[in-house]
Amino acid sequence: MNKTVQTILTYMIIILFVIISIYPILRVLTISLRPGDNLLNESLRIIPENATFQNYVKLFTEKPFLLWIRNSLLITFVVTITGVVLASTAGYAFSRFRFPGRKAGLLSLLVTQMFPATMLLLPLYIMIAKLNLVNSFTGLVIMYSASALPFCIWLMKGYYDTIPTSLEESAKIDGASKILAFWKIILPLAAPALVITALFSFMTAWNEYIVAAQILWYEDMFTIPLGLKSLQGNMTTEWGMYASAALIISIPVIILFLSLSKWLVSGLTLGSVKE
Repeated sequence: MNKTVQTILTYMIIILFVIISIYPILRVLTISLRPGDNLLNESLRIIPENATFQNYVKLFTEKPFLLWIRNSLLITFVVTITGVVLASTAGYAFSRFRFPGRKAGLLSLLVTQMFPATMLLLPLYIMIAKLNLVNSFTGLVIMYSASALPFCIWLMKGYYDTIPTSLEESAKIDGASKILAFWKIILPLAAPALVITALFSFMTAWNEYIVAAQILWYEDMFTIPLGLKSLQGNMTTEWGMYASAALIISIPVIILFLSLSKWLVSGLTLGSVKE
C-alpha cells in the first residue's frame, strides 16, 4: 500500500468520525427548529420544513432560563477560581516540600479518584446538612470543589515536578523570596496545567446534575442541568425547548475549548522537562 492510498484512507476515517460526532448535534439543531406539532417527524433534513425559532423564544419568555444561566455561571466561576487557587498552591506544596503526612495525603487524594462521585454523595450530603448549607449555592460549591480538587492537585503536582528546582534557586540567589519565585516564575511556566485545572473545574460545575438535584430544591435556584430536567414531565416532554437549551448551553464550552486549544494540548502532554 503506497503512501497516497494510506493518506486517502486516513482522511476518510477522520471524515467518518467527524460525521459520526457532528450528526447528533445537527439532529438536536433540527429538533430545536421544528414547530411544536412536528417534533416526531422522521425527515433527515437538517433545516426542517416550516423551521421556526419558536422554541428559543418560548425558552426565554416562558421559562426562567436566564436565571438558570446566571446561577450556573456564578457557581461555575466560584468553583473554577477555587479549584485553580487551591490546586496550584497545594500541588506546589506536595511537589516541592517534604513534610509529615505528605505521602499519606497524596495517597488519600488518589484513593478518592477510585470511587464514583455518587458513592461519595451521601457522606458529603450529610456534611453539608450538618453545616445547614442544603439548598444554598455555598453548599453546592463545596461539593463541586471537593470532587474536583483531588484530580486537579495531582495534575498540578505532576506538572510542577517537571519544572527544574534550579530556576527557583537562581531566583533565590537574585534575592527573590519563595513566594515571589512561585508567582513570577513557576506559575507562568505551569500555565498549560492551570488551563487544564480550570477547564476540569468548569466542566465539573457546568454539566453536573446528580449532586445539584440533591442540594438545590427551588426552581429559582436551579442550575442549567436542573432546568433542563424540569422540561421533562411525567406525561410529556418539551423536546423543542429541551433541544434549544442544550444547544445554547453548549456554546460556552465550545468557545472555551476552541480558545484554549493550544494550552489544552500542552497541558495534556505533561512529560516534557523544562531545562
